[in-house]
Amino acid sequence: MAGEDALRAVAALGEERRRALFEFVRGAGRPVGRDEAAEATGMSRAAASAHLDRLVDDGVLAHGFSKPPERSGPGSGRPSKVYWAALDEVSASVPPRSYDLAGSILAEAAQRAISGGSSIAEAIRAAALDRGRLLGGDHGRPEDALESVGYEPVADEGGIRLGSCPFHRLSRECPDVVCALNGALLQGVLEGCGDHAHRVEAEPDGECCARLARG
Repeated sequence: MAGEDALRAVAALGEERRRALFEFVRGAGRPVGRDEAAEATGMSRAAASAHLDRLVDDGVLAHGFSKPPERSGPGSGRPSKVYWAALDEVSASVPPRSYDLAGSILAEAAQRAISGGSSIAEAIRAAALDRGRLLGGDHGRPEDALESVGYEPVADEGGIRLGSCPFHRLSRECPDVVCALNGALLQGVLEGCGDHAHRVEAEPDGECCARLARG
């Protein structure tokens, strides 16, 4: 999937109703008609049709025509339009990822290491801390700051669980680098928000490699 096409697809899924339709169609695992999609997402048939066709135009869904099994043979009417997920790759972009943020932090860290003579590990931690402090200061609450870059934070009895890693693919390719960056960024967010009620803690079995533990 070309970069421009991928951006169009992700932008299309940024609209709440289109995302709901896409998730329903993808989850169905089979071609889905407009009436079924509309009923499942609580939309009118006209609204669902318009959004489904937009998702086709943006390359997120594909479409064709099919008759339900109970309608076959002569006189059974015209085939109905059906939709299915077009690309597995798009599903990996939902929830949103923040690869630009990671790239910016790593570029700043490289510049710091070159100009200041520090190790790259130290420079990554410092750059990620500073970026997290800015992020926390801009939003005021850790949950809001983390939501803005795709962590999908969820409060639980132990603190804040991070339902998604905004650097998912990079963390698979370079876990030591990205998880260190992630931990420093989260620490910076807490500092920027002035939050002393949570601490960054490893979460090896979660969607993210860390969580914000209470206490």
